[in-house]
Amino acid sequence: MAAPADLGVLQVMALRAMLLASIRRFFEERGFVEVETPAIVPSPGLDVHLAAFEVRAWRGEAVGWLATSPEYQMKRLLSAGAERIFQLCRSYRAEEQGRHHEREFTMLEWYRANASSDDLIRDTEELVAFVANALDQPAPEVQPPWQRLTVDEALQFHANVDLDALVNDEEQFFRVWAEEVQPRLGNERPVVVTDWPSSMASLAKLKPNGMADRFEAFFRGVELCNGFGELTDAAEQRRRFEQDQAERRAAGAPVYPIDKRFLDDLERGMPESGGNALGVDRLLMLLLGADSIQDVMLFPEERL
Repeated sequence: MAAPADLGVLQVMALRAMLLASIRRFFEERGFVEVETPAIVPSPGLDVHLAAFEVRAWRGEAVGWLATSPEYQMKRLLSAGAERIFQLCRSYRAEEQGRHHEREFTMLEWYRANASSDDLIRDTEELVAFVANALDQPAPEVQPPWQRLTVDEALQFHANVDLDALVNDEEQFFRVWAEEVQPRLGNERPVVVTDWPSSMASLAKLKPNGMADRFEAFFRGVELCNGFGELTDAAEQRRRFEQDQAERRAAGAPVYPIDKRFLDDLERGMPESGGNALGVDRLLMLLLGADSIQDVMLFPEERL
């Protein structure tokens, strides 16, 4: 096979088709149902670090935002009784651009009712190994089980600092994480990082130890996915959304509305669940040893 940087458009097209087909086969063999949710949504996600594209009709009236993730709508399906669902979709983030980022990219998300974050971690390990074999890239380093570290362990091992020293200063935390920790994660084999600070829980529930039931997998210094043991408490989720809005307002960022129908469905009852969001372009890049996701995309922004 040609070096990733030398791949022609037809080779990239064929590899992406194989990748998507293998992902679908993996989930279908395990009883998942593929779903579709809208690209234009009433709330794009309130995380202070996310920037969304606003959508306007031809007369100028705002009609919503392009989805930064299909998370809210997929969780509404869990509340409606869905048990195992997955989706391959385009997602949009306005201020993300670089070797590992595009403003428009392909996201894989899946959710399991009556499942834990540990179940989703095992799904992730098995999925990556399955896809690698399907692409004839059977890298032994991606075979499960993967290494696991807590955030505190990763900080101590790679930056010689305790989480307690950074937990009250998110800016400092993310600087140390980005500069000293993440580039060293998963260089030999993928690593799953668990037990994130409660302030970074987002839509994850809290564990008995007070940490967020959230995990991220890293391979060759690149974040591959972000998964949760899902929060099912509507009141707590509303409180977090309102806090996110306040933080966005204080930072001078656009303040997106709360998705009230998502909270209504959460209030009606969502089972204990696990979910994960995985970057498809990053997965292909990592399995092929490419330098950037642009190398494995048919039409990255730079070539439009």
